[in-house]
Amino acid sequence: MLTFQKKDGTNRVHLIMGDNVTRDSKIVRNGGFLTVVAFSLAAFFAPTPVTAQVTAFKQAVAESASSDTDIAAFYQSNGYAPIWTGSSDADRNRRAELLRAIQGAASHGLPVSRYDPTTLMATLQAVRSPRDRGLAEVEMSRVFLQYARDIQTGVLIPKRVDARIVRDIPYRDRKAYLTGLVDAKPGAFFRALPPRSMEYNALLKEKVAMERLLSQGGWGKTVPAKSLEAGNKGQAVIALRNRMITMGYLGRSNTMTYDAALVDAVQQFQIAHGLNPDGKAGAATMKQINIGVEKRLQSVMVALERERWFNTERGKRHILVNIPDFTAKVVDDGVVTFRTRSVVGALSSDRPTPEFSDVMEHMVVNPSWYVPRSIVTKEYLPALKRNSNAASHIEITDSRGRKVNRSAVNFSKYSARNFPYSMRQPPSKGNALGLVKFMFPNKHNIYLHDTPSKSLFARDVRAFSHGCIRLQDPFDFAYALLAVQSDDPQGEFKRVLNSGREQRIDLVEPVPVHIIYRTAVTNARGHTEYRDDIYGRDGRIWNALSKAGVALGGVQG
Repeated sequence: MLTFQKKDGTNRVHLIMGDNVTRDSKIVRNGGFLTVVAFSLAAFFAPTPVTAQVTAFKQAVAESASSDTDIAAFYQSNGYAPIWTGSSDADRNRRAELLRAIQGAASHGLPVSRYDPTTLMATLQAVRSPRDRGLAEVEMSRVFLQYARDIQTGVLIPKRVDARIVRDIPYRDRKAYLTGLVDAKPGAFFRALPPRSMEYNALLKEKVAMERLLSQGGWGKTVPAKSLEAGNKGQAVIALRNRMITMGYLGRSNTMTYDAALVDAVQQFQIAHGLNPDGKAGAATMKQINIGVEKRLQSVMVALERERWFNTERGKRHILVNIPDFTAKVVDDGVVTFRTRSVVGALSSDRPTPEFSDVMEHMVVNPSWYVPRSIVTKEYLPALKRNSNAASHIEITDSRGRKVNRSAVNFSKYSARNFPYSMRQPPSKGNALGLVKFMFPNKHNIYLHDTPSKSLFARDVRAFSHGCIRLQDPFDFAYALLAVQSDDPQGEFKRVLNSGREQRIDLVEPVPVHIIYRTAVTNARGHTEYRDDIYGRDGRIWNALSKAGVALGGVQG
C-alpha cells in the first residue's frame, strides 16, 4: 500500500494504486506493461468530511452500476465498498492483474479495443474526487466482466454468426465472477479464466509461431500450377520445392525435378492436411499448398474462439467428430483410442452438418431407415408423381405404419404440405443406414451410421450426406464402444447382426458426443495441422471477430 506522507509525519491519504509513486507520478511501467497510476491528491486534501467522501463514492457507484443488473446487485450486496479503487493491498493487486490481463488480451486473440486499457488508465488518472473514484470503480468492474466472459466463453455468440452452430455455451454467472475474484488470489483467478485444455495451449503456441512467420514474410511465392506430379520439371516445380522447404517438409535441395524427395515432402504435407498421401500435387493438394500464413493464422484465431465456446467438461470417454477433418474418434482420458474416416453433410444449403453436443445412448443393429420428411417431400414425392414405382426399395406407410399399395394412390394430387404418407426402408445390406446406426437423440435428427456407399471414403473431401455422419468402419466403432461393457464385444455384436432383425443394444454408460468444426487442429505430437473450411464457417467467424476488434499479430505494414 502506498501513502502520501505530510511533512508533519501524519498519513493523510492513501494513493489509489501502485508502488514507488510520488505525488506527481502519472504512470509507472512494470515489466513492459502500464500497471500503476497515481491519482491527483488535490481533491483528497480538500476540507471535506470523510463521511461525505464515502457517501459521494457510494452514490456514484450506485448510480453508475444501475444500468447493469449484475454489477448493481454485487455492489448492493457488499455495501458499495470498493474492490478496485480502495487503498488495500487486495485492491492494488486486483487492479494490477486486471490491467496486466487486458493489456495482454491480444495474446489470446481477443479484441483489446473492447477493454481499451488506454482509456481505462486515463479514467483512473483523471480521478479528482470521491465521485470520480466511484465512477472509475464501476468502469473497472465493467471491463473486468467483459474480459472474463470473453476469455472464458468467447467473444462472439456463435449462433448469430452461423445458425448451424448450435452449441450450448457454458456461460458463467456474471455476478459470480466478481464474488469469485474478491474471494481469490487475483493472479490465480485471472490465470484460471482461459480454457485449460491442451488444445488451447497448443493453439496459443501456434499463434506465436505463425505471427513470427508472418512478420518474416511467410512461405514465399505460391506455386504457379494447377497440379504437378513425379517427373515434372520447370519453374513451377522449383516453386513447389522452395515452398516445401520453407514449410519444413523438405530439407535443403537444388532439385529442378519432381523427384522422390519431393514426392515424400508432398506426402508429409498431405498427411498434415488430411489429404490422401499419394505424393501428387493435385488440385486439392495444390489449393492447400498455396494458402498463405495469414489465412492459417486466421484459422488458429478462430480455433481459439471455438475452444472458448467449448470450455466445458467433455467426458472421460467421449466421441469427437470433426467435420472438416472428416473423422470420428473415440477419446479415453484424453487419448484417441479409435479413429475412422467419416462422410458429413453435403455443401448444399440444407444439408451441412450442425455443430452441437449430446449423449449417445444406444445403437440399432439392422436398422430401418425412416426417411426424414424433408427428403420424402423434396426428393421422393416429385419422383413418385412421375412414376408411382419410383424408389421401389422403400415402403410407403400410412399414419398407423401400415404399408400402402402404390397403385392405389394418386401422387399427383399431393404437395409437400399435404402429403399424408411416410416412407421406410426395411433392414438390408443396401439400407441407406447400412447395418448399424449409433443414436444420441437430438432435435437435429443427426446420428452416426454405416453406409453401403463405401467408395466415398476414398475422397479427399467427403461431404455427401443429408447431414448425418457416415462411418467407414462402423463395426469396429461398435466393438470399441461395447468393449467397456462386454467380455466379447465382437461376438455380441455379430450375434445380433446375424439375426437379421432390427435390435437395439444399449450402452451401459452413455457416451458424450461432440460434433465440432476445426480447421486448425493439434495432432498427437502437439503439432498443428490444417483442414479446408468446407462450409465457410471459419471465414464467417473470422470476419465477425475482425469486426469485433480482433487483429492479426505479425502483419507487415
